Amino acid sequence: MAPKPELELPTIVVSQVDVARLIRELNSLEDFFTLAEIRQSGSAMEAPRLTRTLDGLATANKLNLLEKSQRQRLGEQLNELLESAPLMHISFASEPSPRILAEIVKWFRANIHKNALLQVGLQPTIAAGCVLRTPNKVFDLSLRTYLKQQEPYLVQLISGAAHGS
Repeated sequence: MAPKPELELPTIVVSQVDVARLIRELNSLEDFFTLAEIRQSGSAMEAPRLTRTLDGLATANKLNLLEKSQRQRLGEQLNELLESAPLMHISFASEPSPRILAEIVKWFRANIHKNALLQVGLQPTIAAGCVLRTPNKVFDLSLRTYLKQQEPYLVQLISGAAHGS
């Protein structure tokens, strides 16, 4: 048996929620084709619309979603991904733009793991920057933490400026 080709995730697939949504959409597509096989001829059925995410995933992996075997293989790969992909939590002071988030995802997939998934959160108290949490480490790259680390120096500068030195 030939090895299964690796699933290539487009940057629009960011989180576990996105993967779960793809699985539900793929199941809906499978249900449509199953019903189409058993329906009476001449009765109309409206085909489900593919989201940009599923269409992008199929295109990136050169899959024909009209073929049952390819839909099944994709479903298996997505379920496996949901269970095993490395997950990192990243918090920002404000919602990142989709373009910035895509660049962050691209970097993680190129440098950390090809199937890395991010859970993006908001934490306004960090002021600027981000806080990244992995299962065993926290990287606080926030402006708040940086300024706290520089507090003695900042006090010295302000004190010197106040005394005219």
